[in-house]
Amino acid sequence: MIITRRVTKYFSDTPAVKDVSFEIRPGEIVGFLGQNGAGKTTLMRILTSYFPVSSGTALIAGLDVSKHSLLIRQKIGYLPETPPLYMDMTVKDYLRFAADIRGVSVRQRQVRLDRVLEECQISDVQGKVIGALSKGYKQRVGIAQAIIHEPQILILDEPTSGLDPIQILQVRTLIKGLRQERTVLLSTHILSEIEQIARRVLIIRAGRIIVDALLEDLLKTPGTAPSGGSTLEEVFIRAHQSPGGPL
Repeated sequence: MIITRRVTKYFSDTPAVKDVSFEIRPGEIVGFLGQNGAGKTTLMRILTSYFPVSSGTALIAGLDVSKHSLLIRQKIGYLPETPPLYMDMTVKDYLRFAADIRGVSVRQRQVRLDRVLEECQISDVQGKVIGALSKGYKQRVGIAQAIIHEPQILILDEPTSGLDPIQILQVRTLIKGLRQERTVLLSTHILSEIEQIARRVLIIRAGRIIVDALLEDLLKTPGTAPSGGSTLEEVFIRAHQSPGGPL
């Protein structure tokens, strides 16, 4: 579903992503971890065809992101760290607009609108102006625009950033509900989210993937957790302290 082969991206003379290779199969839920500036957002923008690669190949559903950007955007739902919302539009009008630019047919538009309003639990605010909503509701509207065209792949960049604990729980529950139907790549600094949602973990450091493993295998690594294994936090810290990663 998602394949990268030695993907490299330079900004001027600085490599933001270097020689990144991995494959995400249909239906996988993958947590994408790394410190600020490690290259997570750059790689996500390459996969969503917002940034061109400097070298290497990135494929989405068999399509090269460098050659088929418009087709790829129809297959992907993308929520950047700052949701692309129009604050002076109502929720309903904005989602109709999102459906239109995503190519949803007029016949299907109301059906899709009703579905995402229910899935994202925003029916009660559909007539409100987005700028008047809480941040938690804005995040849910952002997720709604990402799934209104029923994409095969969801790429979520820090979907719970800046939310309070109750809002985090609500958005996390929403993402859990979406994972049954889609391939999901989720970036977050909240490691407990990865433990609850993802089955596989990628860790990037200085533009390179240093860990690519099933979550259950990582947590079996000897550590200080009550089970005798490791927590994801311990794995993450070891990955950034050891030249070769934690394993």
